[in-house]
Amino acid sequence: MPATRRNHSQSPAEMPYSAGTHRPGIAVPGDACDCHLHVYDSDFPAAPAAWLRPPDASISDYRLLQQRLGTRRAVLVTPSTYGTDNRVMLNALQALGADGRGVAVIDGTESDEQLGALHAQGVRGIRLNLSLGVAGSVEMLEPLAQRIADLGWHLQLLMSPEALADLGDTLRRLPVRVVFDHFARISPGQSGAHPAHALVLALLREGRAWVKLSGGYLVSPRATTDDPALTDLARSYLEANPDRIVWGSDWPHATASAGIHPMPDDARQMDRLADWTADADLFRRVLVDNPTALYGFASPSHSD
Repeated sequence: MPATRRNHSQSPAEMPYSAGTHRPGIAVPGDACDCHLHVYDSDFPAAPAAWLRPPDASISDYRLLQQRLGTRRAVLVTPSTYGTDNRVMLNALQALGADGRGVAVIDGTESDEQLGALHAQGVRGIRLNLSLGVAGSVEMLEPLAQRIADLGWHLQLLMSPEALADLGDTLRRLPVRVVFDHFARISPGQSGAHPAHALVLALLREGRAWVKLSGGYLVSPRATTDDPALTDLARSYLEANPDRIVWGSDWPHATASAGIHPMPDDARQMDRLADWTADADLFRRVLVDNPTALYGFASPSHSD
């Protein structure tokens, strides 16, 4: 059945790092999770090689967006700005409590005790950013995966389609789940044509991978989630394995603060997810049930 639409009669005030003021036109289910966001704090030094250095964006700022969207749970990802320093993410994660999970960046030299401490604080995966990151390389895929396997963590991967296309054998050997953020960095024009897209679809069908429908404006040549061409790309992932797809806002949209992209309207991003799923049950699965499975949240209440 179609997802329930609602009117925009009540509009919150403008908030940091998000265009527009309206709430989503779709009714967002209880326990909905935003599976990709960052926080920034200038009290902590950026990695020397980091070029993306957005202004401060706190968890208090993000709470305003949660109120606007109607989401409850959130997954904080250490951004490339801080290299392997996870302190800003961990501080924000503490503020989220049981409704938060974290994705850290590590170099593999951490002790068992250090990794255990991250787990106790809510970390459930690591990110290897080979597009904008200042730490890590493709050669670290297998060593890092081995390092986190016993914790049950996943490996979140961001890299160019050209590099990804050559990694099928490696990714299938990994002893952990692989999560591709930002549509696997595949653009709508590469859907059905690029070997990386075929690989991601195969990994989804095999149950080896997950995809975040996040940052649509990053992969769209039109720099907007409203790009109609994103629909076929999003649905290709949803059709390959609807139980392995999650959604993320990518707040606070660091590339927009840097002037690389227009600032997205996050309520519109949520409505686009409703367009792509076109079904209330699938919409809920992407926002609630799938994040619960991937990040180990408490079972959803299904009270909405």
